[in-house]
Amino acid sequence: MILQSVTAAAFGTNCYVVAVADGEECLIVDPGIGVEEPVREILLTRRLRPAAVLLTHGHLDHVYAVTPLCSPGVAAHIHPEDRYRLADPLAQLDPALVAMVEQQFGTRATWQEPSDIVELGTSGDTALELAGLRLSVTHTPGHTEGSVLFSLADVPQGTPDELHSTVLSGDVLFAGSIGRTDLPGGDHQAMLRSLREQVLPLPDSTLVLPGHGPATTMARERSTNPFLAGLG
Repeated sequence: MILQSVTAAAFGTNCYVVAVADGEECLIVDPGIGVEEPVREILLTRRLRPAAVLLTHGHLDHVYAVTPLCSPGVAAHIHPEDRYRLADPLAQLDPALVAMVEQQFGTRATWQEPSDIVELGTSGDTALELAGLRLSVTHTPGHTEGSVLFSLADVPQGTPDELHSTVLSGDVLFAGSIGRTDLPGGDHQAMLRSLREQVLPLPDSTLVLPGHGPATTMARERSTNPFLAGLG
């Protein structure tokens, strides 16, 4: 499996491009603000063809480039409880924050809803098979109502031998921290349940690729993340 990341120009969101190998179909995960050109460069260099865009949740910093990257036949996949956010994620932001982003990029922020949206399964764990990859989709509410984890039973090329699986954790789990729950749709008690019931059972041999910040492992987070302490 190959995996390449791009850090968005605003909010430091991690966007991931995942594929079985060069020259194959790929998945784009969480395309944030200003990632269009870097992602297209990866697609060109590695001869990849997008099969789908996967969204760990519906916040603007994780979905802003979804429509430009959803060419005909490429759907955006999101949990149904966050589906409403794709109608207009700009409207859900503080106007001052929108103004800050517009000032940073020197252009007016605009939004167009993707034309093809697929709602992920609503059960605790569902399987998704796209681009030759099999992913497990786990509903982990707390940061938003429809936050999910995307898990793969493989690791990117060059990963240390002691790691055997990968989880794209969005804004549920970070290196040394967790996602905030004080935004609209956030729920601290739901986050604690998600961490206890869905995150902690992940094996120590899991590579964790979060929505912001550096990669980590479940072994490291289990032993050092203060937000996981006492949840087991």
